[in-house]
Amino acid sequence: MLLKALIVCLLIFIIFNLFRALPVMLKGKQAYPMSRYLGRRILLSVILFALLLLALASGVITPNPRPY
Repeated sequence: MLLKALIVCLLIFIIFNLFRALPVMLKGKQAYPMSRYLGRRILLSVILFALLLLALASGVITPNPRPY
């Protein structure tokens, strides 16, 4: 249950950083560059992907069975 909550929190934070970069992209000059928010989003995406692979490998979560 804790793993699922962590995955949801990471997904929410990824979307949050994406929307934080939107005003910088539209208006231009801001306090922080757009690459700061997009870099965080990419880093969190890589962490989430590694976490999912680790959970699959250890058997904590199981994928859906094949449809055929």
